[in-house]
Amino acid sequence: MSTAAVFDNNKSWANAIKKSNPDFFNNLAKGQDPDFLFIGCADSRVPAAQVMGLGPGDVFVHRNVANLVDHTDTNIQAVIEYAVAHLGVRHIVVCGHSGCGGVKASLTHTDLGVLNPWIRVIKDVYYAHKAELDALEGEARVARLIELNVMAQCLNVAKTTSVQAATREGKAPQIHGWVFHLETGLLQDLEVDIASEQQAMADIFGVTA
Repeated sequence: MSTAAVFDNNKSWANAIKKSNPDFFNNLAKGQDPDFLFIGCADSRVPAAQVMGLGPGDVFVHRNVANLVDHTDTNIQAVIEYAVAHLGVRHIVVCGHSGCGGVKASLTHTDLGVLNPWIRVIKDVYYAHKAELDALEGEARVARLIELNVMAQCLNVAKTTSVQAATREGKAPQIHGWVFHLETGLLQDLEVDIASEQQAMADIFGVTA
């Protein structure tokens, strides 16, 4: 597809919305008040608002390879701070997806260059659950690591300075772990229990979460 086609599509989209709701863009320009922060994979097949059945202004979005929340990544930390402290989001969603290339890559010994330290975060999740994952094979192992990675990143969200501060003020957002299944278009709620996850990590690593 050419960039010219994209601009044609944009005009058609904007005109269709203005026809159905003449004030839509004027209202959109006044500011944002989203209920959700969506932390998802950068995969082109996982558009955040669309899979949630929502539209512009409803979801604050951050995406990266394999939906990671790394404490050394100032980008994601800034997004969480803005979403929690300034937008006052009520929900933070970490959403993985089936067949995630980043998760698959973490299960190999391939040299991925600049991606190596990024994928290392997922490898750490693998080693924390090595016995369980090594009992699985093929796509079953990938699928389970996708789930475990989402759960681990939810815990990382809970540990951020921004969420901790909001918790002390009684304004903590709910943290959710989801998986988007490309084969069906459906979201799966992993029903993440942060308190249980903190205890699980403490048990695995022998430290206080």
